[in-house]
Amino acid sequence: MRTEPHPSALLKPEWVSIIRIHAFAAEQQGELQPEQLELIYLQQWFKMLVPTVYGGSELPLPDMVRLEEALSWADGSLGWVITLCAGAAWFGGFIAPDAAKEIFANPKVCLAGSGASTGTANSTENSYLLNGSWKYASGVRHATHFTANCLVEQDEEVLSYANNNPLVQSFVVDAQKAELIPAWKYIGMMGTGSHAFRFENVEVPANRCFKIDGAAAYVNTPLYRYPFLQLAEATLAANLSGMAIHFVDLCEPVLMEKMQQPKLTEKQHHVLKSTLQEVKDNLQGIRAQFYHALDASWQAGVSAENIDDHYLKAVSNSSRLLAQIARESVDALYPYCGLWAASPDTELNLVWRDLHTASQHSLLTFTE
Repeated sequence: MRTEPHPSALLKPEWVSIIRIHAFAAEQQGELQPEQLELIYLQQWFKMLVPTVYGGSELPLPDMVRLEEALSWADGSLGWVITLCAGAAWFGGFIAPDAAKEIFANPKVCLAGSGASTGTANSTENSYLLNGSWKYASGVRHATHFTANCLVEQDEEVLSYANNNPLVQSFVVDAQKAELIPAWKYIGMMGTGSHAFRFENVEVPANRCFKIDGAAAYVNTPLYRYPFLQLAEATLAANLSGMAIHFVDLCEPVLMEKMQQPKLTEKQHHVLKSTLQEVKDNLQGIRAQFYHALDASWQAGVSAENIDDHYLKAVSNSSRLLAQIARESVDALYPYCGLWAASPDTELNLVWRDLHTASQHSLLTFTE
């Protein structure tokens, strides 16, 4: 199993500088800053999962996940917004081509949204009438489109699948048709601007309705055959990994300075040194395991129409374990960093708050 390089290897130093210089302003204003967004548009990071046929990068999944880890290492809020919005743009492989061409023609295209089925879509002859509200849509302030899941209704009755489960469909809607609801009031990830949005009697053409299913993909390439669950688990876990590595990077000089203090006993010195090394070794070990599972699942999908379940289970298990180790690594080091780590004005505290907020995502809460 190969050793995974540090995330910084994937980013130019000037990119990291732009991202981090504006991180506190993004947090204070509750949205990514123009300089950060300009970099994103220039590098087409929002379009890295958009099909090439629509002008996107259509990056292989392992490359994309490693890049997202690196971006979250640069800054948690920026990495998270790119991950969620690029992830929504992956739906381009499932949207009717005439609609997809129109959506992704915008060079600054950015899809924000929610996977919760908290809206309704009343079916008419050639369109749907959408109503509802959705929480936690990262990047809403600069989104060009919103994606939302709705219960499909006809004549005021919810339609059902053959198994009697309610019929849920996904929709992509122009951003100007949504009402934004300021709602993100948490201790971290404030730069994501993960507010709520609402649709009230919004008419959407039928070709803006799509189904997230490999069998329903319009673009038949490995990226759109890959299961959405494991794609989501891997991308979110990589975000937590990137933030944890950033925290460790910031902690190391703090602990090294503390180890020089003459008042420290030999035992205390050993605790600091061994804890730091153990955290670094654990993170590196689980990252190698995680990327090994991800790479194997991708190769299995490239060479076959369907990926064997054992590859997918390995991705799910290693994603959850990576998320757990990321949280535990940060918590193991935090007590040794002093009040510096508790000050909201420090980068160390910003990363701590971001990780502990992002790690509350329900997809990675449990290891089993």
